Amino acid sequence: MWGGRFAEGPAAVMREINASIPFDKRLWRQDVAGSKAHAAMLGAQGIISTEDAAAISAGLDMVAAGYEANGVAEDLTLEDIHMQSEARLAEAIGPVAGRLHTARSRNDQVATDFKLWVRDAIDAVDDGLFHFQQALLARAEEHAASVMPGFTHLQSAQPVTLGHHLMAYHEMIARDRSRFTDARARMNLCPLGSTALAGTGFPIDRDMTATALGFDGPTRNSLDGVSDRDFAIEYLTAAAQCALHLSRLAEEFILWASQPFGFVSLSDQWSTGSSIMPQKRNPDAAELVRGHSGRIIGCLTALMITMKGLPLAYSKDMQDDKPPVFEAHDLLALSIAAMTGMVESATFRTDRMRGLAEAGFSTATDLADWLVREAGVPFREAHHITGRAVKRAEELGVALDKVSIADLQAIDARIDERVYDVLSVDASVASRTSFGGTAPARVRAAIAAAKKGNEP
Repeated sequence: MWGGRFAEGPAAVMREINASIPFDKRLWRQDVAGSKAHAAMLGAQGIISTEDAAAISAGLDMVAAGYEANGVAEDLTLEDIHMQSEARLAEAIGPVAGRLHTARSRNDQVATDFKLWVRDAIDAVDDGLFHFQQALLARAEEHAASVMPGFTHLQSAQPVTLGHHLMAYHEMIARDRSRFTDARARMNLCPLGSTALAGTGFPIDRDMTATALGFDGPTRNSLDGVSDRDFAIEYLTAAAQCALHLSRLAEEFILWASQPFGFVSLSDQWSTGSSIMPQKRNPDAAELVRGHSGRIIGCLTALMITMKGLPLAYSKDMQDDKPPVFEAHDLLALSIAAMTGMVESATFRTDRMRGLAEAGFSTATDLADWLVREAGVPFREAHHITGRAVKRAEELGVALDKVSIADLQAIDARIDERVYDVLSVDASVASRTSFGGTAPARVRAAIAAAKKGNEP
């Protein structure tokens, strides 16, 4: 490629460290698309003849067909997907292939290819997250009124519904989708035409290539156009945040599937056994999702550290921008698919959930609220009265709604029979009717709203 300047070829180790074809071959579709757009523009601008532009376009179609049929060969002497494609094009159409690189550098070429790939990756992730949300909505609707203990500090706090709990994850994923959407909008400017770093003296039409490739327009600064990797970092940031959310649900499934909880049974499709203990049903898919989140965060960290000290414009360090993005994307796609499958196929043991909700004095706050609302007791005083009632229930070994009225009135005479209307777990969840609350009516309204606004 640069034989005119160098008398000797690279050392074997240099050839290996310098080559990126083992991983950037994934960009072949984007590389062909970018090259076709560039060739069409060169022809339209009279920079190359229309005949040569047509020959290059047809040749690129042949290159793409070869890749589709046989894959991309990892020829280290050709270094990267860009040189690989140019070599294949020359084999297909001869010396005219050499005109393709007019008014273009590998610097703006790779930046364009990589942006196209990340844009496609965002679209794929969004589609996966949409289907994950649909699974959450379906199970939330099924369990809009299924009572379970709500936790803080992993201690029983107040009763909620399983539908409400699942809809919390729907909200998280909605934010994830918005982050990916924002990143996609911000990155959608085309670097092609920035050339190596300074632009070109050829009369190129950057708007034409940007439009052909689905961008909103060309990047506004050639130095920034070739050196920017914000789009990759933003993608990884959104991926890391999404992976955290998936990991939190995975962790809950792991806890819920354990015998002390017994809230869920994962299907055979998403469980594994033990090589020595025949009774085991391990939530390995959930554990792997939890583990993948750490690797995705590591990918973000790796790219940020690679970019943190680089001067403008392009440095060879930036060749290492793609492996962490590719790895994170693959792991995130697997995690989304796995969590979708687990949510769709899980068997929720709502009897067990209700039993623990009833056993954990989770309606204590309802007693305090009743004292405030019906007896005019200041909340702080009501809090102390309720604490004594909980202590009495513990002494008797019963749920709060099973403590006799005599025992309750011995604690505070202002309590009367009406208090039992709020002390059951069903009454508790039904009373939480504030916007965003756990009342089944509110959960169903939230589901209806999500369905209405959750088009892909």
